[in-house]
Amino acid sequence: MAMTQLTTQDLTRIVAANGLPALLGRLVDYLEADFRRWPDFDKSARTAAHSDVGVIELMPISDARDFSFKYVNGHPGNTRLGLSTVVAFGVLADMATGMPTLVSELTLTTALRTAATSVMAAKVLARKDSRTMALIGNGAQSEFQALAFHHLMGIQEVRVYDVDPAATDKLVRNLANAAPALRVVRSASIAQAVRGADIVTTVTADKANADILTADMIEPGMHINGVGGDCPGKTELATEVVQMASVFVEFEPQSRIEGEVQQMPAGFPVTELWRVLTVQAAGRRNAAEVTLFDSVGFALEDYSALRMVRDCAIELGLGHEAGLIPSLRDPKDLFGELAAPSLSRLQAA
Repeated sequence: MAMTQLTTQDLTRIVAANGLPALLGRLVDYLEADFRRWPDFDKSARTAAHSDVGVIELMPISDARDFSFKYVNGHPGNTRLGLSTVVAFGVLADMATGMPTLVSELTLTTALRTAATSVMAAKVLARKDSRTMALIGNGAQSEFQALAFHHLMGIQEVRVYDVDPAATDKLVRNLANAAPALRVVRSASIAQAVRGADIVTTVTADKANADILTADMIEPGMHINGVGGDCPGKTELATEVVQMASVFVEFEPQSRIEGEVQQMPAGFPVTELWRVLTVQAAGRRNAAEVTLFDSVGFALEDYSALRMVRDCAIELGLGHEAGLIPSLRDPKDLFGELAAPSLSRLQAA
């Protein structure tokens, strides 16, 4: 059984062949299909190795057919070294044999799946007439969020703010090229960006308990898409904002540790998103309700993304043999994989 490798170049070809809006829409479909069969999966919170400067995580999940995991880091100071804050790769494996079938880049794909997951939640939590979004944090994830909400949710105006003006410059430039019909408004402050917005997305990177949004900024009917808070000790919303919202999460045991709800007592009510998607729980109940998707990123989203890029690669004839698993003539003779010339060189040395 061959193990296919997909590179960042393969992913860019997949995006080019499908078009970004269509690919994001397809990814939302994959996510919704998998979230609706939530009980089929063997789920656990991710394993994390924390340091003073960042975190490295492994995110596993499986059903009866496939196992997947993602390796991902989060090191906000990396940009000072000329390195990405987040990099990732992932694996799909066959549950029946344990043989890995795919190893793929997930740095670009994680940005796509995070934006698609935000849209999946907003479809049931945001007001249907939402047309304006505030985007707080203009780093590597920001374009994906803006474009997903523009193309899939009808957002016509995005107000942008970042403490780093260069990040906002980059975002404005990229959105002008990628979505000329989207009105992009630079804001002088978070409060100015948020005022009157239908949807507020926070996607900041600092590993800290921050009050990016405070209660005085929140208006009736807002949907808050909290993306940046994703590990212990890293939040974006003031406690009062969480208290005033109806809160929806991915996997509650993980969100209690990593999400905005880490600030709240154990009994604070949350609803897992899959229950809304399967109509076992209500999403938005009225136009004045404040809703919060407390998104930390869950392994099922990467499983869905890996399935999608695998299927796209097959359709386009992309990928190549990874060469990470020996192809044995005799499956019991692993030692025989060491060819005779190699053994001769070892003996000569």
